[in-house]
Amino acid sequence: MRLLRLAKIWFVAARYGLDEFFLGHERVKLVRWAMRLLFFWRRFSQPRAVRLRLALEALGPIFVKFGQMLSTRRDLIPLDIADELAALQDRVPPFPSEQALAVLRRTYGREVDDVFAEFERTPVASASVAQVHRARLKTGEAVAVKVLRPGIHGVIRNDLALLRVAAGLLEALWSDGKRLKPKEVVAEFAKHLDDELDPIREAANCSQLRRNFEHSPLLAVPEVYWDYCTPEVMVMQWMDGVPISQIDELRRRNIDIPKLARAGVEIFFTQVFRDGFFHADMHPGNILVQDDGKYVALDFGIMGTLNDTDKNFLAQNFLAFFRRDYRRVAQAHWDAGWVPKETRVDEFEAAIRAVCEPVFDRPLKEISFGKVLMRLFQTSRRFGMEVQPQLVMLQKTLLNIEGLGRQLDPDLDLWATAKPFLERWMSEQIGWRGWLRTFKNEFPYWGTVVPQLPRLAHQALRGEHMERLEQGFMLMLAEQRRRNRWLTIIAALLAASLIWNAIH
Repeated sequence: MRLLRLAKIWFVAARYGLDEFFLGHERVKLVRWAMRLLFFWRRFSQPRAVRLRLALEALGPIFVKFGQMLSTRRDLIPLDIADELAALQDRVPPFPSEQALAVLRRTYGREVDDVFAEFERTPVASASVAQVHRARLKTGEAVAVKVLRPGIHGVIRNDLALLRVAAGLLEALWSDGKRLKPKEVVAEFAKHLDDELDPIREAANCSQLRRNFEHSPLLAVPEVYWDYCTPEVMVMQWMDGVPISQIDELRRRNIDIPKLARAGVEIFFTQVFRDGFFHADMHPGNILVQDDGKYVALDFGIMGTLNDTDKNFLAQNFLAFFRRDYRRVAQAHWDAGWVPKETRVDEFEAAIRAVCEPVFDRPLKEISFGKVLMRLFQTSRRFGMEVQPQLVMLQKTLLNIEGLGRQLDPDLDLWATAKPFLERWMSEQIGWRGWLRTFKNEFPYWGTVVPQLPRLAHQALRGEHMERLEQGFMLMLAEQRRRNRWLTIIAALLAASLIWNAIH
């Protein structure tokens, strides 16, 4: 099966002429000529960008997601390709409505019209793993019904198997393979894909994000209707809004675009550093804007999480970057063990300064985080820095945020927007507010534990440690008795000797 999938990938790539994207260098001109001879019958009437989009659609969800990510990076790829790949964000060809109705009929055990008061047969959006139909519940609420593509689990499973094989070969054959941890990165990607293929988990993610931003003036998250959610279907509140990619329409509605861009940065950093739970698939197809300028988040299949250690490490690094304290950045990496212990901190600091200093004091339109990250990766390679798989989704999301901010407001100063937020967050974590919040969070726990301390101490003393203490004490008493016995004998002999001398 995997060989068939590999053959299909090769066939699709050849059919749409994707080899021209990879064989343009003079070093591989012989391979390019061989491909032309082998596929002499090919005639391309469509532009290269269209052929790339069609190939990614034909290859399936993982490749579609790759195209979605590329579409936000207009600084890294030609504009014609970025414009065409943008169609992958919410205009992937839908699967037949009859299949969607069959899934719903099997899920609910009855006809769709018996479940919903209204159900639109034509999907309103179609993505790589599911499509969405508009409907209305019997109780009157307008809802979005998200239905998984039939057979999607098998396709994903085969593609992930090929990725794992490729990761293994990369790790075995490339000198930097072990440092880049491709197997762990693929495992992290697979975990998030599994989440995206589980509507129940996606619904839970949606509910959590809604709870985190329940009273937020910046972000709206739809309500989940749990009674209608199954392993193949998710039903949530219908949200109206303008796709964030339609800048002209947003301006026509008098939306403050620079303010919208700043709000997007704040939403991102709030999710990451306040909650440690962030939307990790924030391409424009998943974001709407309401008439009051409030963001609407959609598609919660891929969410990222960070623990307190990761959050604190990242916050310290971001603040150090914003303050141009490259020594602190280098020291933080060394302290965390992300670079080998033999690394000289001053040399690492100088390398980071050479990468980051040129990007400060510039608007976003003059900065490419993609290129900065590439230079940072080159620096990390030089110093033997290990890839942290748990941060891969965060890096991907940061690139998406940059692409989104670049579309909204090329003059956005990302540094100036994020710095006050991070400084306030660090103050709340490290200052007296952080201490008070920790005390409040821990107080209920200590309130239940403290009254139990005498019993717990008694149990501990009666446990294995107490047995060891008792054994040691008994040995000590036995030794003492043995010594006392000899002392008694010696004392008796001395007394007998004294009596004998006294008599004679």
